[in-house]
Order: sequence, then C-alpha cells, then structure tokens
Amino acid sequence: MSDLKRVHGGVVAPKGFRCAGVSCGIKTAVGAPDIGLIVSDVPARAAAVFSRNRVASHTKAVNRARLRRALHRGIVVNAGNANTCTGPGGLTDARRMAALAGECTGAGPRDFLVASTGIIGRPLPMPKVEAGIVAAAVALGRTRRHGADFARAIMTTDTVPKSCAVEIRVGKTPVRIGGAAKGAGMIAPNMATMLAFVATDASVAKPMLQRLLSEVADLTFNRLTVDGDCSTNDTLSVFANGAAGNAPITKAGASCNAFRRGLLAVCETLVKALAADGEGATKRIEVRVTGGRSRSEADRVARAIANSPLVKTAVHGCDPNWGRIVCAAGYSGAAVEPGKMKLRINGTVLFRDGVPCRVRPDRLAMCMRPRDVVIALDLGRGKHEARMWTCDFSTEYVTINADYHT
Repeated sequence: MSDLKRVHGGVVAPKGFRCAGVSCGIKTAVGAPDIGLIVSDVPARAAAVFSRNRVASHTKAVNRARLRRALHRGIVVNAGNANTCTGPGGLTDARRMAALAGECTGAGPRDFLVASTGIIGRPLPMPKVEAGIVAAAVALGRTRRHGADFARAIMTTDTVPKSCAVEIRVGKTPVRIGGAAKGAGMIAPNMATMLAFVATDASVAKPMLQRLLSEVADLTFNRLTVDGDCSTNDTLSVFANGAAGNAPITKAGASCNAFRRGLLAVCETLVKALAADGEGATKRIEVRVTGGRSRSEADRVARAIANSPLVKTAVHGCDPNWGRIVCAAGYSGAAVEPGKMKLRINGTVLFRDGVPCRVRPDRLAMCMRPRDVVIALDLGRGKHEARMWTCDFSTEYVTINADYHT
C-alpha cells in the first residue's frame, strides 16, 4: 500500500521499546549471543500464539497463565536450550527467567513473558542464564545495533538474523511495527524450533490484538514449512504500548484495517526470510495454488506440495520434474482433476489439460535456476487459493540434523 513504508530498527523501530542481545554461554560457540531481552518503557498489551505440539516447552505454560493479565512489559528469550522435557525444574526455571527480567528492569515479577529455543531435554544452566539476563538488562538500548543484537541472540542454526519494520498511518497518526524471528529447521508451525517477536507503538485493545495476530499468523507463519516438523517451542508474540498516540483500535474499521496491513507486512517479510534461510537451503520456494473449490482444498494441495521431499529435492537439483508436483496434489486428499490442472514453474507452463507441454530443454533447465522458485498450480475447479513458503532440501540439511545434538 502507498501509505506503508519500510523503516530500520526491527523491534526497536516503534517508540518506547528497548532491547538487547548478549552472550551467557549456553551456545557452544564462544561469545555467541544467546540471551535476548525486549522491554517496553510503559506497560503494553500483549498477545501470542503457540505451538499446538502436545510436547511443549515449559515457557508455554508460563506465558498462557501470564497472558490473562491486562498489561506486560516485555519478553526474555534464551537460545541453545529449548527447556522442553526437563521436568518440574524446567517450569521453575522458566518462571525464574521471567521474574528476573522484571526485577532487572524495574518491572513486576509477573510482567514478563519468556521464550526458549534449542536442544530438547537438557536443563537450563541457570547460573549462566541468570547472569545473562542481568547483563542484557544493563545493555538495553533503542538503536539499530541493539535491534540487530537481539535478532542475533535468538538464532540457533540460522545463518543470518531476521528482522524488519514498517511505518503506516492509523487514522492520521504514524505508527510503527517491528519484528524479529528465528528458525531454520523443525519448522512447520501449527500455532494456533520457530520464534517471532513483534513490537508496535500503536494503541490496540487486547482482544483485537489477539484476534489480528491469530488471523495474520494463519496467513503467514502457519503457511511456512522447512521440513514438516512442528516444533515444541513455536511462539509468535506481539506487544503494543500505545506510544504513537493513535486513538485506540477497539473494533473493525479503517484504523483496524491499516494496522492489520502493517502487521501482515512484517510477518510476511519475516516468513519469507525464514524460508530463505532454511537449514541447508539454496532456494526459497513459494507454492501458489489457485482454482480450488474451497479454501481448505487449495490449502491442502499447497501444503502437500510444499512438504514433499521429492519436490524439494527436485528444486535443489534444478530438475523441473513436474510429475512430483502433480503427484503431491493427487495424494493431498483434495478431489483434484488432472484434466483441469495447469502448472507453471517460474512462469513456464509445464503441464496443462492432463498432459505435459512441449518446452525446449534449455528453457526447462533455466526455469529452475533462480534463487527464488514459484510453483503455481491452477486446479481449475473454483475461485479459492492458498500459498505456502518453503525451501529446497540439500545434502547440507541432512548433515546439520545428523550432527545437531552431538
């Protein structure tokens, strides 16, 4: 939209937010940042969605209880340890992390949420974690560097930090929305190991903030897959502190729509960055399915294609093997009809009306070479559509995950 512009700073682009990223020694790489902290200068409304994996991090239980409160001050994050399947002590540790973040920033002991990511089944090294939270509180700032430090601190197998921010007008008031995310493997969010954090200086009523976050999550993070594995720790949270001074968004209307556009832009940008940085990825793939008889039908086909190892390896090898894509549509469970399908890869039509198209071999090879690959399948059955983002499978993906724990 013309009123939406990109700005710098990530989670500290909005007014009234500070953040930090420091090293406490959880990660094996010496000096690698692994504690992140986001703090709002004033109490903020918060909303979140979490992994539906029934084996969940202890952070989920802490956050669900705390989100019943009206206002919050921020979130503390550790990377390198998932705090999952760690027994009763893991719940105590999650609560201690959040309480210490509150103590160190002058907030209350229940004012912070908490998130963790990393290896499952290992107790948190709490002396290190506690020292890291204290150091992060001292290092808090609101510059672009601080935003970058936070984005690096939450990484695990990511190769690059991921953050973005936008400014959009809500009524006549400019408001900013900034975000950061991590995740490269064990990614197939079903929210309602991937973490995403959004901050905004807009004033939004808590029920509306939760509704909008859930809607946007379904359009973005829940349409991302790297390997089809839903993490135990998936969390997407948003904090709205109202520092921009707009009239509070409490109901549907122009202001609500404007804020939603900004939130959608931030989340979609983060999702595309996550797809591009999937473990071992060399290509980012967007699957576009149109012509579905229903939205669920289009969605089912898109997910089958995006999760297919055969499709993902074909993309890696620049092999325009359209049969794997049509095959995935066929086993998706949707009542597809091959004679009505039309398949394009990066604009080149490979399959139509139930038969392959005649395409020159050199053009076939060229259509798969770009870093970004768009697979577009028209089912020819209706007007509904769906999108998914994913990446290719390479030998590096196997290497990373074969050696991850050891």
